[in-house]
Amino acid sequence: MNKIREWISIKTIKSPRLVILLFVLIINIVLIFAAALIILQLTPASAENSGFLDSILNTVIMYLGIGGIETVIEEISGADVLLVLSCIIIIIIGMVVFTYALIGYMSECISSIIENADSSSRKLRISDHIVILNWNNRAAEIVNELLYKNIKENVVILTQEDKDKVFIEINERISDTIETENDAVSSVAEDMNFYARRRYIQKNKLRDKLTIIVREGQCWSTKQLNDISIKTAKCVIILIGSTTDDVTGSDNTEILESREKSDTNIIKTLAQVAQMTADEDSSNNQQVIVEVEDDWTLSLVNAIIKHKQQKGKCNIVPVTANRILGLIFSQFSIMPELNEVYRTLFSNRNAAFYSCPSDNPFESEEEFISQYFDNHLHAIPLTVMSSDDGDAHRYFMAGVEKDIHITEPANIPNEIKVSVNPDFEIDKRHILILGHNSKSAEIMEGFKCFSAEWNKKDGSNILDITVIDDTESLLKHNHYKQYPWVNKVIQTEIYEKDSICSVLSDFINTRYETGGCIMILSDDTAKGEDTDSVALSYLILVQEIFDNLLIEGSGVNNIDMVVEILNPKNYDIVSSYSTKNIVISNRYISKMIMQIGEKESLFSFYQDILTYDEAGVESPDSKELYIKKADEFFCELPEPCSAADLIRAIWYSSPNSNKSIMLGYFNSDGKMILFENNQLNIPVNLSAEDRLIIFSNH
Repeated sequence: MNKIREWISIKTIKSPRLVILLFVLIINIVLIFAAALIILQLTPASAENSGFLDSILNTVIMYLGIGGIETVIEEISGADVLLVLSCIIIIIIGMVVFTYALIGYMSECISSIIENADSSSRKLRISDHIVILNWNNRAAEIVNELLYKNIKENVVILTQEDKDKVFIEINERISDTIETENDAVSSVAEDMNFYARRRYIQKNKLRDKLTIIVREGQCWSTKQLNDISIKTAKCVIILIGSTTDDVTGSDNTEILESREKSDTNIIKTLAQVAQMTADEDSSNNQQVIVEVEDDWTLSLVNAIIKHKQQKGKCNIVPVTANRILGLIFSQFSIMPELNEVYRTLFSNRNAAFYSCPSDNPFESEEEFISQYFDNHLHAIPLTVMSSDDGDAHRYFMAGVEKDIHITEPANIPNEIKVSVNPDFEIDKRHILILGHNSKSAEIMEGFKCFSAEWNKKDGSNILDITVIDDTESLLKHNHYKQYPWVNKVIQTEIYEKDSICSVLSDFINTRYETGGCIMILSDDTAKGEDTDSVALSYLILVQEIFDNLLIEGSGVNNIDMVVEILNPKNYDIVSSYSTKNIVISNRYISKMIMQIGEKESLFSFYQDILTYDEAGVESPDSKELYIKKADEFFCELPEPCSAADLIRAIWYSSPNSNKSIMLGYFNSDGKMILFENNQLNIPVNLSAEDRLIIFSNH
């Protein structure tokens, strides 16, 4: 008896639904047999159907409601009061115990299946999907970027965060994008007639093509990774766990401690993912993108790549988020227009960077570009690069990927001659940095490389930087004493308005002939509601000084502004202060991660264009994007022509040591024109103040 009780106890815990079903069936079987015995005892011996089996059959008929009492009485050939009452009681018991119990059980099972359809305990059978492991403030941007693709995508997210919270964040971000894009399409179609406008909107409306599944669980669990079919995913993105939530108080000590060890969890997750995606039964050419923030984590990631990565199976790419953002910010403060250029080209929306394998691993850049120019007009060739394993890839800028493969003779009707200034120099840049973020050291490293490459021939430094920050941050960075171009450091708190405004006024009123830039950084270690608050406070102070100058009638000349925000919801607040260069830093990493997930070869290209040459290099080798004024880049402005004319003329006339390719330009009104689609159909008439987007070594 004890064994039976033990068995029942175990089964009740492991399979409660099965135990309930068995109990219902056993009770009904017992009741059917008991009812059949009662009917048998009350049936006259002379009746035609008087056997036990007949009694069971009659009981089941009444139980199931197939027949009524009349049918049973008729078959029994007798009908006393006791028999009729017994039949009525059997029907009632059958309705309650069998029918209602079974219906209730089935209803509960169906409800449970619906509620737990995407629970972590169920195996998800799926392939060619995108997997996101962990969740942070960049993740929603990664999902959002998929809206601009022309194919349907399935996205599976495995995170320890609350599933409902993740869904809300995704829906808010996607809804905002769809609303913005639909408004843009509607405004373009405003002047069309009703039917034309309807066709245009139907054709261009941004449709939600994403299927998103969110599961709560541990990202390094073998079972849970198998349950989301990680071996058949086409791309796995491993993110650093959330660090910007408002987690305070003694009850959350464990949560805070676990997030401080997020890099350790990254290593554990990557090791498990690398093992599973390298198995023989996994899909081929899976992309594994892993986000890292420090050199210690990067060294361990590289060790895993060395031991676990298998060519043709899993391709692991570490994305150093802080370093990349630091380099981007240093470039933006020197050439603020690059913000809009990168925001466009790092995205799947409109023009973008693309790559394809080269047929010739020893192909030179000049050979590739000159041959491509002869037979292509819809894309701009940029460079060719070889990887460590000997593979070579070609890189392009194009409106859509298919444009790089469109071939047609490039019969340029009016070839023009241009004269590129061989002694071009970037003007001295005066930069005021307000605040700090976790990438401050990386920003300074970006300045260091730029300074080494572009210092003036007279020995003076091309950079003149002033930093305003709080005591704690300045102590952490040793007041930036190791950087010779940081000429002034102001130690003050955000609440000391007078001292901050005094420095700002001096900077703005200096009237730099070569221009200045105010860069406001947002502290990405702030929690919850404090996110972007200090950056917004700095912005208000700057705008107040600008407004006072306008009231005085002097205005503001040659001052650009770059403002970093972390939360996209604050975009409208910042833009209300007429700041055109707003940098939503998380979006840049999200865009790059998504593009690298599609084409791993783009990672090497991004590393190259974001990094200036190191100090001591005799001739610049790394290629970057530059913003160069037309009247300084050319010895003489070119005559009006097509984009196809100008692109080729610049490339052929620039020196071999610094081949330059023009991707587009900003006109005098500040509008960016990129040379996408058919270049013969793009007219170009440059003025002296236009700023060219140039891809070159220097």
